[in-house]
Amino acid sequence: MATKAEQRERTRAVILELATQAFAERGYAGVALEDLVAEAGLTRGALYHHFGSKQALFRAVLEAAQARVARAVEVAAAGASDPLAGFLDGCRAFLEASLSPGVRRILLVDGPAVLGWDDWRSGDLDTSAGLLDEGVAELAAAGVIASHRLRTVATMISGALNEVAVANAAAADAPGEIDAAVETLARMLTGLAPLDAA
Repeated sequence: MATKAEQRERTRAVILELATQAFAERGYAGVALEDLVAEAGLTRGALYHHFGSKQALFRAVLEAAQARVARAVEVAAAGASDPLAGFLDGCRAFLEASLSPGVRRILLVDGPAVLGWDDWRSGDLDTSAGLLDEGVAELAAAGVIASHRLRTVATMISGALNEVAVANAAAADAPGEIDAAVETLARMLTGLAPLDAA
């Protein structure tokens, strides 16, 4: 028999799963909490007990999505033979994960609008941007790029990747666009090589 803590955790997981699907399909504005609690077979009070508000529920959904994407990026980068290949594999994993409507809509469209830019950016800094900073630092340490203004480099790459991810929503050939983006990024990084490497 499940303990109360296990029951609470199960209930929370059910709510998160249903909310993730709803926010992905209908967007934040299109989701009514009454519909979620009806789908989950819960009371509105139970949902508020676990999350407190619709925005808090959305934040939990977004944080779970950020964690899933970050994990995919880490796994992809870890399997590479050298820092540049690992960095590019991680960027590709981010773009591929963003093909999921849930990731794109929750993380890149509704996230900044619902939470506000500063809160959204703070969460992004803890996950994707943090991994990007680490990756750029590894490229510099390996001599692939110059050790100059690495935060600026990471910020520019982050912005470019986010824009490609959003644009891919309407792309006829999203996988081809990902290939082109990764190839373009590789060429851009060669332009950041240390001057003494030329």
